[in-house]
Amino acid sequence: MNRYYYSDRIEQFLQTDTTHLIGILAENSEFEILVTQRNAWREQIAILKATLQGFSGQILFEYSIPRMGARIDVVLLIGACLFVLEFKVGETEYSAHAMDQVWDYALDLKNFHETSHNAPIIPILVATAAKSQPLQLKSGVHNDKVFVPVKCNAETLHDLLTLTLREVQDTPLETATWAQGRYWPTPTIIEAAIALYRGHQVAEISRSDAGAINLRETTQAISGIIANAKAKGHKAICFVTGVPGAGKTLVGLNIATKHLDAADQLYSVFLSGNDPLVKVLQEALARDQICRAKAQGQMLTKGVAHSRVRAFVQNVHHYRDDCVSNPLPPADHVALFDEAQRAWNKQQTCKFMRQKKGHGDFDQSEPEFLISCVDRHPDWGVVICLVGGGQEINTGEAGIAEWIDALNRRFRNWHIHISKRLTDKEYDAQRVLKEIAQRDHVTYHDDLHLSVSMRSYRAEHVSQLVKEILDVHPAEARATLQKISANYPIVLTRNIHRAKEWLRQQARGSERYGLVASSSAERLRPQCIHVKAPMNPIHWFLAGKDDIRSSYYLEDVATEFDIQGLELDWICVTWDGDLRLTGEQWRHFSFVGKRWNRVKQPERQKYLENAYRVLLTRARQGMVIVVPEGDPSDPTRAAEYYDPTFKYLQGIGFPTI
Repeated sequence: MNRYYYSDRIEQFLQTDTTHLIGILAENSEFEILVTQRNAWREQIAILKATLQGFSGQILFEYSIPRMGARIDVVLLIGACLFVLEFKVGETEYSAHAMDQVWDYALDLKNFHETSHNAPIIPILVATAAKSQPLQLKSGVHNDKVFVPVKCNAETLHDLLTLTLREVQDTPLETATWAQGRYWPTPTIIEAAIALYRGHQVAEISRSDAGAINLRETTQAISGIIANAKAKGHKAICFVTGVPGAGKTLVGLNIATKHLDAADQLYSVFLSGNDPLVKVLQEALARDQICRAKAQGQMLTKGVAHSRVRAFVQNVHHYRDDCVSNPLPPADHVALFDEAQRAWNKQQTCKFMRQKKGHGDFDQSEPEFLISCVDRHPDWGVVICLVGGGQEINTGEAGIAEWIDALNRRFRNWHIHISKRLTDKEYDAQRVLKEIAQRDHVTYHDDLHLSVSMRSYRAEHVSQLVKEILDVHPAEARATLQKISANYPIVLTRNIHRAKEWLRQQARGSERYGLVASSSAERLRPQCIHVKAPMNPIHWFLAGKDDIRSSYYLEDVATEFDIQGLELDWICVTWDGDLRLTGEQWRHFSFVGKRWNRVKQPERQKYLENAYRVLLTRARQGMVIVVPEGDPSDPTRAAEYYDPTFKYLQGIGFPTI
């Protein structure tokens, strides 16, 4: 299937009748074409026919960017240059949003399209009725052949192409094979959810290397387990493991979207106890549905859009409460639980149900009750647990062991499918795995583990580096840092203002950046970072650069509770005195009243280290770590609380800015 609506040699394009060109574009469109779109194409074609006289190369209209759910208006391949054109027909201004839009397209091709990796890419915003601007090429701080977007109008586009071809000297592009280059995107979880909900296949929005092959094999293994359970009429549970950023959530969303069709009678629901993740995904999906309806000349209210997406992505606690009040089987035969290790233990669940919901007789852990909901089906059902290692960050989170304990207590007839890596110590399941070893219908699978981090398309070893840092293995961390430093910058500073400026310089287009800190980092307030101040995750993750509530403003801070399961392109991690290096081990503290108190409970120590594990694995492209300097006038910010941590990180080899 072509990723474009029209492609041909420029010479042939110039000779083809405009009406015929519009007919080809309309025929290949996935939507009914509105008059406004036909008029826009007509104007673009007229401008390009006047502009491209004397040029030789390839032209493509409406080139698909599945990761972004968008299409590039026009791509031109001329000489050594790849021109990315975004037309704003009739516009008299060069908007910042449109500049970011065309920059995003250029970066997508640079990062994810195989035959564009080494090409000079020039993004151009063509506001057809705007005033002429000085034509100047700038390469930007990254120096990776992606130029800063250039502004032009209908009259100056020809001059811009001529100037660029004169100044940019490089290997000529293979125009005949460029469009056939493999597209290996790595979407954010928000982009992935939108693309999958639109009906794209996971292959269109994921890489094609070993990590993505692993992802597809895991998806196929789960689909096989579901099909087998349905065909043979039994209940099954599946435990999928993976390193941070490996795509567990993507697998879950992919499985859920495969079974959205009511006619297939494989209703599925994606469930998460991560409230910020659920809210952000629901809002992003709803907004996308409204925009797509508007583009097709239809009206869709926000209420209807939200109602539709809530059937696909739900808060696990809402699902639980509905099943408490309704004894019938849920509509869904397949329930996918993201970050299943964070489900509540019996004590936490019973306490909440008694105090908040008025169910004084409730006597189950959350995993046991959730399995029992699917068990109500008289024929078949499947529970899929997506499990992260070292990700428990809050009191009452049961870990994966409680799921297996529940299976042993009540659900002896269930088939159990387990990732072979669930035996690793970070999953803390060794005891219960021994207890189920003699049960019938227990199967271990290689394909149920995702071993390669895909969050960062620049460096897959980031999670390994973070583990080595937190395990205080500096030699190993130095070696891993050397593997990733060329493609994934991590810098160190003691100055929050310098860190913010570094973020702004690194980000291009709409690449998102923001501040993150541990929820117990309470002495960062002198740095203007208040972790107890409420932030709205919908605005923080989705609002634009002009919204003070967005992450771009670098005012509101996200904690591990806000950002777990989500990610940004660039992140500033600010390290407080709650986790301090003393000698060769971490010491753990919480701030109470007017002083730091030692955290002595092993469980709470684990939560604190896991909080930093989450924060340090949220960036897709790079990060800056801020370890503040102490203040001799403030006993709560003594230098010895910060200096050893800074020197430890500096000794690993992080450049200091």
